[in-house]
Amino acid sequence: MPESEVSLNTDLLVVGGGIAGITTAVESSEAGLDVVLIEKEPYLGGRVSRFHHYFPKLCPPACGLEINYKRLRGNPSVKIYTLSEVQSIEGKEGDYTVTITVKPRYVHPWAMDYTEWAKSCPVEIEDDFNYGLNNKKAVYRNYENAFPQTFVVDESVVDNPDFREWVKSCPDGGIDLEMKPLTIKVKTASIAWATGWQPYDANKLDILSYGKHPDIITNVMMERLAAENGPTAGKITLPSGKDKVGSVAFVQCAGSRDENHLPFCSGVCCLASLKQASYVLEQYPEADVHMFYIDVRTPGRLEDFYQEREENPKINMHRGKVARVDIEEDGLIVTAENTLTATLEKVKVDLVVLATGMQPSTMDTPPPIDISMDENGFIEQKADAEGIYGVGTCVRPYDVAATLQDATGAAVKALQMARRA
Repeated sequence: MPESEVSLNTDLLVVGGGIAGITTAVESSEAGLDVVLIEKEPYLGGRVSRFHHYFPKLCPPACGLEINYKRLRGNPSVKIYTLSEVQSIEGKEGDYTVTITVKPRYVHPWAMDYTEWAKSCPVEIEDDFNYGLNNKKAVYRNYENAFPQTFVVDESVVDNPDFREWVKSCPDGGIDLEMKPLTIKVKTASIAWATGWQPYDANKLDILSYGKHPDIITNVMMERLAAENGPTAGKITLPSGKDKVGSVAFVQCAGSRDENHLPFCSGVCCLASLKQASYVLEQYPEADVHMFYIDVRTPGRLEDFYQEREENPKINMHRGKVARVDIEEDGLIVTAENTLTATLEKVKVDLVVLATGMQPSTMDTPPPIDISMDENGFIEQKADAEGIYGVGTCVRPYDVAATLQDATGAAVKALQMARRA
């Protein structure tokens, strides 16, 4: 067999290395299964690794991720491949053969920490980890505690002559631009599909003027602005260049609950905006925060989280769907009909945050095998164990806590399938 191809036998293949996939892999392996975990990005962690804080406790996600990373590091029953994508799935329940392509990292696993040396890299790329809010060096690690710790070279610069010349100065020779893709054939009893979600494309929301002004951003971008490892080291500033934020409008259901976009409610957007309102007021106590909503949905125990913020006089709640966002020289004008007062409201703010919904990644990239999915791209979940099953936000919109619960249930399904195989 050529070195470019590897064969593996396992009990469970987990596709997706976000919080759902990591939890499924860890729980399954610690219950006695052999697991292969793959992730298409260079690092594990998914969307959660980009958060500033979880709600309702407003604690950083790093603590939860680090615990799971530690469980993975010391676990010989889990084989991890990043930069990996499924090409095909053949077989039947209990006996699948999955072909996976692993893209080259261009950095050897034994390479040193390139944090200081990478600062001299002459080539930069758009920082997708920060949703394009800044650029980063073409040799990078997403954040200090990323897993794995090995740096990565962006594939777009491999043939760049300036970059190739600079690589000759690599202090330990750990960069190899001649690395080739690897093909893995995995035989597995079951497959947990945990490819997560993606923010709905705000460029499709013409009336909200996204992309027409730098100070109209999305909720995921706001998370990165507030994060200490984000583009502004946690200081919430206006992308247009102004330092101080005097007023912010959070526009709920930006593309959600709309038959022309996402017809469903993502369930977490109201809580995310209320959380982000807290971010703003922590840094700018005198700022005015406005939240435009259809309904505020904070189910169960999270109602207290909403009540605390509703009582804050600096958070102004407007019951009405935003009709448009206009751009003026001295600010952004948010227009909405208040359905409580039947009046048209216009509010001028410095920053507009669009609460775009959670679209399952399976909508654009479904599993390459016949599997039951609904009209919105969610994998339909069944009560009984089955050979291929969705986990987390591939099944429905979830917050992090509910995702962890669903992933634990997925581990039980994997155990049942391994017993049958």
